[in-house]
Amino acid sequence: MAPKNNPLKLNPLQLRTLTILQGLASIPGTAVQEPNGEITIVQFPQPHGDHFHLGNAVVATKDTTGLFNEAVWNALARKGLARTDWPHRITLTIDGLQYNTGLAGEIFHASGH
Repeated sequence: MAPKNNPLKLNPLQLRTLTILQGLASIPGTAVQEPNGEITIVQFPQPHGDHFHLGNAVVATKDTTGLFNEAVWNALARKGLARTDWPHRITLTIDGLQYNTGLAGEIFHASGH
């Protein structure tokens, strides 16, 4: 479900993907802090079974399809939330890092193992 305040009118797949990218941006070794404050994600999770681990959280594989979708990356770039080097890396702009998707509570679950 989209947040009430979605000024760029991201679709559900774009919102889920941005939420996961924001989570990846906080994981050491996965992301690189740029001098201008932007963050480049250089390593993407490898799912095992129906989920993958993101720090202390678990994310369902069904929520990750946009991570491997060039059209989603391009849409985030068109909206000024990211710059892409498909399929190698994606840089979240300051706007992308700060965009409130409203989905973190739905996507990131406590790890059971």
